[in-house]
Amino acid sequence: MELRIFTEPQQGASYDDQLRVAKAAEDLGYDAFFRSDHFLKMGSASGLPGPTDAWVTLGGLARETQRIRLGTLVTAATFRHPSVLAISVAQVDQMSGGRVEFGLGSGWYDAEHTAYGIPMPEIKERFDIYSEQLAVLTGLWETPEGETFTFSGEHYQLAEAPALPKPAQRPRPPVIIGGAGKKRTPALAARYADEFNLPFTDADTALAQFRRVEAAAAELGRDPKEIVRSVAQVVAIGRDEAEFTRRAAAIGREPAEVRQNGIAGTTAEAVDKIGTWVEKTGITRLYLQVLDLSDLDHLELIAAEVARQLG
Repeated sequence: MELRIFTEPQQGASYDDQLRVAKAAEDLGYDAFFRSDHFLKMGSASGLPGPTDAWVTLGGLARETQRIRLGTLVTAATFRHPSVLAISVAQVDQMSGGRVEFGLGSGWYDAEHTAYGIPMPEIKERFDIYSEQLAVLTGLWETPEGETFTFSGEHYQLAEAPALPKPAQRPRPPVIIGGAGKKRTPALAARYADEFNLPFTDADTALAQFRRVEAAAAELGRDPKEIVRSVAQVVAIGRDEAEFTRRAAAIGREPAEVRQNGIAGTTAEAVDKIGTWVEKTGITRLYLQVLDLSDLDHLELIAAEVARQLG
């Protein structure tokens, strides 16, 4: 089981805050440091000192870490032109020595689009854009050096693009796709995904979607086992009930609620919950949504008392 740290910096975190967490995660043996790609806080958080750009941040972390893998869960297709995004991601992959993993979604948070004047089409058009972006991004990365890439879609047209720079990983960084859509999402995952992720859902719902992805992959003649199964869950763990309750309060969650909907409770409960996820769904990768970035002891506890028991 790979444990990955997943952060939500739009809730209030500077670059230095994220750097401390990424370095701690690397030192403690976590597999990856991921962050969301948002420009506006959610809920009652202050959001101070303000948002940080996901790919600028990851470029910095690429130079200040050595081993840990880096990525987004997930970049929104509404934010950036895919050609520009392909260059940014390829450059960060080069800067990291080939440690980038690329999550892409269609975009969903209306309020941040309104706040910053970013167009937010209706869901069908947004999904069409998302689909074309996957084709453009992977096409640019996979085009051999010395050749060009041309694409003619409804939303994007590229003519003999040199498709440079190339990422360090060949033919491209791993692509992560997720979501609960029952038709188009599994079809896109079957075509493009190296990993399929279900965030903040229950095991039965996740398993049903994994099976849809598996069927779509088989229909394309692809081995479904090539696609990693993963989930994301909020985390709040304590050595005892008092410590768990304090950590739940620190992220604004009721103990009973977060216990039901996340990896939460005592360390023994967390190990049991993860074991149940593995048994029910076959996941091999778990993203732990860490919402209190000041609590590095939390990361140390999970590494020492939970990860150790998972093997």
